[in-house]
Amino acid sequence: MIEQLTQDAIALLKKLIETQSFSSEEEQTAGHIEAWFTNHNIVYNRTKNNIWALNKHFDESKPTLLLNSHHDTVKPNSAYTKDPFKAIVEDGKLFGLGSNDAGGCLVSLMATFVYFYNHENLKYNLVIVASAEEESSGPNGLNSMLPIIPKVDVAIVGEPTLMNLAVAEKGLVVFDAVVEGTPSHAAHPNDDNALYNSIEALQWFKDYKFEKSSEALGDVKLTVTQINAGSQHNVVPGHVDMVVDVRVNDAYSNAEIAEILQSQAPVTRIIPRSLRLNSSSIPMDHDLVKAGIAMGRSTYGSPTLSDQAVLSCSSLKLGPGDSTRSHSADEFIYISEIVEGVQIYIELLNRVLIPA
Repeated sequence: MIEQLTQDAIALLKKLIETQSFSSEEEQTAGHIEAWFTNHNIVYNRTKNNIWALNKHFDESKPTLLLNSHHDTVKPNSAYTKDPFKAIVEDGKLFGLGSNDAGGCLVSLMATFVYFYNHENLKYNLVIVASAEEESSGPNGLNSMLPIIPKVDVAIVGEPTLMNLAVAEKGLVVFDAVVEGTPSHAAHPNDDNALYNSIEALQWFKDYKFEKSSEALGDVKLTVTQINAGSQHNVVPGHVDMVVDVRVNDAYSNAEIAEILQSQAPVTRIIPRSLRLNSSSIPMDHDLVKAGIAMGRSTYGSPTLSDQAVLSCSSLKLGPGDSTRSHSADEFIYISEIVEGVQIYIELLNRVLIPA
């Protein structure tokens, strides 16, 4: 059964690769996922472009484990040498946009869900969500599903981790900062040039270190990623606009990060775009983590953002593929990684879901 489910999952992934599914444009891939569940006799629901299902013997008295990954993709970059919308198998690699991030994870979790769908007397209920809009952190993704699906007690989020256990993940706060000055004609003296004023701010952002580090996630990482000022050569601008990207460890809340920067940064104003993408983690003594470690999987803290950020419950990031391939040209996943992914997901859940 596992071998057949794996082959079915690989076939589905090829269909997903060959179907455009940029964030907010996932209608057709959602249709493929619906058809796959139908073919496997799974009762499912569709909410916009999110496809979700509960295990057959769902019991409201039991805790619920969420299996989640996404079927939207970023747009292909200009460095592709292969057709990003063609599923090409070469030397054991399956090439195509979304193959690694996160198609391989999604189809492996779907195969795992089907494997356990009819099981009775599981320790946890299962709910699977094949979600939309992960890449854009859009309003109609996993975050929109949380009020609709049953309350989730713990989650496995499928992202490429080489099937190692990402037991924590950094959160994200993006800030818009402004440094002001006095606008003037470039030919006249001006001791309040906003561009020159911004030098102090840029140096401060470069040098600033948040005090609290994390065992799992290390330091908070602060980076100025965009800067914009001026309209023409002979006008001194009245302000400089900056974008500041902050990757937050689990020693701080996003609100605390905002308070620190707003009180200390040498800028006229700095405003967070959102505080909802928090850091996430799972206790090291959780059954999922203990089972994974017993299977020989390593643990680490992940610097990259996923749909874990919208969950308030404990969550584990785990999936086939390698994060360094995500959003790269000629993206690929090894076929063997999908085979291994299904096997490890099923073994892990056998250890956690099946009563001794």
